[in-house]
Amino acid sequence: MKTILALTLTASVLTAVQPKFRQQDIDTKVGVGYGLQIADMNADKKPDIILVDKDKVAWYENPSWKKHIISGHLTQRDHVCVTARDLDGDGRAEIAVGAQWSPNDTVNSGAVFYLQPTQDRAANWKPIQLHHEPTTHRMHWVRNQENKFDLIVKPLHGRGNKNNAGAPLKVLAYDKPKDPTKKWKTSLVCEFLHNSHNFHPVNWDKDIEEELLITGQEGTWHLDRKKDGTWNRKVVSEEFGGEVRDGLTPDGERIVATIEPRHGSKVVCYRKNGNNWQRIVLDTTFKDGHALACADFLGTGGDQVVAGWRGMNPRAVPGVKLFVPKNKDYTEWETHQLSGAEIAVEDLKAADLNKDGKPDIIVAGRQTHNLKIFWNES
Repeated sequence: MKTILALTLTASVLTAVQPKFRQQDIDTKVGVGYGLQIADMNADKKPDIILVDKDKVAWYENPSWKKHIISGHLTQRDHVCVTARDLDGDGRAEIAVGAQWSPNDTVNSGAVFYLQPTQDRAANWKPIQLHHEPTTHRMHWVRNQENKFDLIVKPLHGRGNKNNAGAPLKVLAYDKPKDPTKKWKTSLVCEFLHNSHNFHPVNWDKDIEEELLITGQEGTWHLDRKKDGTWNRKVVSEEFGGEVRDGLTPDGERIVATIEPRHGSKVVCYRKNGNNWQRIVLDTTFKDGHALACADFLGTGGDQVVAGWRGMNPRAVPGVKLFVPKNKDYTEWETHQLSGAEIAVEDLKAADLNKDGKPDIIVAGRQTHNLKIFWNES
């Protein structure tokens, strides 16, 4: 009787809180809101918003959201990705950017830059160009075995790749030298995927270093660095994935959320079930799905999934949805639509911007040319 009561209470807690989000426009003159990061840029212990636009890199200062443009156009073609993290413990994030975006040019496209900050962190950061593979697409600062940070960069396609076939893409780790103007050493993370849209740092074990979740045409994988610097990999799913993030159930069990396939229609949750991953499809109606995040928006003790779509190809009304588990096993879910045509989701992040203990949602729009905060008032 006690067990039944406990399960009933848990299920009721999971679905008791109704989502409530208030939208605020931060910028209505965005070109293409390619990528977002959340990090403290000025050591005031408040998370700021970093945006890579097609022809500039900017950060928005919390809480006024004053826009600081730190770089203009770095390459002839668009910028495409950004990563920001405090690398040296001074409370201020360092930034790298991917650019020269041309997904169909698998030979001559791509660029990688480290941006050396100015003293006031305002404008005109010095771009330092690094080695790159073609079709540079996503990047993250990732903690390594020495408690330092590597810049890990992933292309969309392999060199010379045509129609998602040919050479697999090379994911590279860059070792930042003390003087960033000197040569950055690179090492190979993996070389087995084709058409890989996104990856995500995680820490699933007890060591200090971070691992990676990566997804692509060959499925979704967990990569863990060995002592010799090479990387083990274990499959989560063999389904073609476009976006990937991780989260936790109230019991501390891992979940992996994906959008399938690349720019796809399905939002999927994978839950660890013994040695396997159970696949639970949450939605099949997305048009051009392009971003997602996992966080406990509702204070249930376990994470929910927020995901957005652009509606660019195929053409459709865009939107953002929140998926909430209805039971402890995360096998049944309910859906809440948070937005529609007001923002065509290119990227989104979850972060507690006002330190009220509730994660907010930050969304960059493509066709709608805007940047919004969805304040969590649940």
